[in-house]
Amino acid sequence: MRQTIQELVERYQNSLYAVAFNVCKNQQDAEDAVQDTFLQYYNSKKEFESEQHIRAWLIRVAINKAKNMNLSFWRKNKTSLEEYMETLVFETPESEHLFETVMGLPEKYRIVIHLFYYEDYSVREIGEILKISESNVKVRLSRGRMLLRETLKEEWDDDK
Repeated sequence: MRQTIQELVERYQNSLYAVAFNVCKNQQDAEDAVQDTFLQYYNSKKEFESEQHIRAWLIRVAINKAKNMNLSFWRKNKTSLEEYMETLVFETPESEHLFETVMGLPEKYRIVIHLFYYEDYSVREIGEILKISESNVKVRLSRGRMLLRETLKEEWDDDK
């Protein structure tokens, strides 16, 4: 017995997601596990005895995929910003505070600021790395600096 992927997705997507999420505790990984489960079904040539057999097989595969996600290199070696910050050595408390403030910027500004000031890349090189124009890099640098100035000025004013 084989059913179309469309039928199985409509029928089991939510329950497979719930099972995978219970294992992963992460939305993106659970979604990936469900997608991989349906891909494995599609690629398998297995014949099933009944609807219950298909359902049980899908659940077992989803659980295994979710467990594999938990065992992946990336999941095991990911660290939080706080943990990463503890490993860094700064010359002064001010430079540490500045770095923390930079890391709090929105991603598109944080990346260009980090590459420009901490990694010493030129505007042209940053544009090539991020696949954006040099003028876009300059705009992001300018806006990122403005956000930093506002954030640091507020904190400076609060200290007075």
